[in-house]
Amino acid sequence: MPLINWRLTITTMVTITFPDRETEKRALAFLLGRFSGRVLRSGEHIVPEAALEALADQNIPFSVIGRTTYEQQMAAIRGPAPTSVQ
Repeated sequence: MPLINWRLTITTMVTITFPDRETEKRALAFLLGRFSGRVLRSGEHIVPEAALEALADQNIPFSVIGRTTYEQQMAAIRGPAPTSVQ
């Protein structure tokens, strides 16, 4: 029976912003299909740390807000809490 090597890869996610809407559109067009991520309603973007170097290589300006916590990542996936039913 062959051995299966399961590897767990932990990707560090960071929150970034772009200086304007045009730059944001250009960045999203570049990132789409290359990296996974989330766009938040606040205009911030959660992307893998590896995307930062790729954006810099493309001369796309961005600002790093900081590392994204697990809770922030889960909140971005889940969305706002549902309202209670009366």
